[in-house]
Amino acid sequence: MTEYAHQELGGTFGHVGVATAYEHRAPYPSEVFDVLVGLIADEPATVLDLGAGEGAIARPLATRVDRVDALDISAAMVEAGRERPGGDQPNLRWVEGAAETAELAGPYALVTAGASLHWMEWATTMPRLVKVMTQPAQLAVVEHGPRGVPWRDAITEVIRQHSRSQGYDTRFDIVDALRDRGLFEPGGSVETEPTPFRQAVTDYVEQFHSRASLAREHMSPEEAAAFDRAVEDVVRPYAVDGLLELPVVASIRWGRPLAP
Repeated sequence: MTEYAHQELGGTFGHVGVATAYEHRAPYPSEVFDVLVGLIADEPATVLDLGAGEGAIARPLATRVDRVDALDISAAMVEAGRERPGGDQPNLRWVEGAAETAELAGPYALVTAGASLHWMEWATTMPRLVKVMTQPAQLAVVEHGPRGVPWRDAITEVIRQHSRSQGYDTRFDIVDALRDRGLFEPGGSVETEPTPFRQAVTDYVEQFHSRASLAREHMSPEEAAAFDRAVEDVVRPYAVDGLLELPVVASIRWGRPLAP
């Protein structure tokens, strides 16, 4: 993927439709928040959530720490987050801005990033984090999604036909990439147990449009309708009373950002 294409896709998160579709993504397993809280070794327990989106990590985490600064470059995402459950907690501070340039009110005892670091300029962001984190603070990279669903291969083919990110390497690993560039020192990792999640077929279809590469804003109405039909055709046979069973698994990997 070219740098221009990457920037263009990243800008997709500024669309209200993409922010709205986010509410249909599977939630993080509760075990994720146990792990994150367990990584905090300082007081006060102040957290920076990078690329927070509509607060899927920030909102639940704010109930368990002293403060969360939820940083996102998209005004649409920040506004959606404020309106979602838990988005108005007094210790949840929404910050609209880029990780590379926004004013950061550290020191932070933990920094989290839920599938967001790949949109950022690493050589600028990682050294910035070093300056605003406490000495034992960790950067935790969190990824999650359904695991072991029987329709995976068929859905992958539908996505391949419509994705605006044809050059994406499925083997790419953000933590390995940061480590190889001397920008991250891994410290540990854990994978959660599968958490059952039941979702209506229509909501499962809609959550795909929260992805930059599959946003409706990149499709004609006809293509978006064709994509939705194709996804529904794949998963409908697996639904029971209109609901899909989605075992959700999360991985949390943590370590220290480095400033070469």
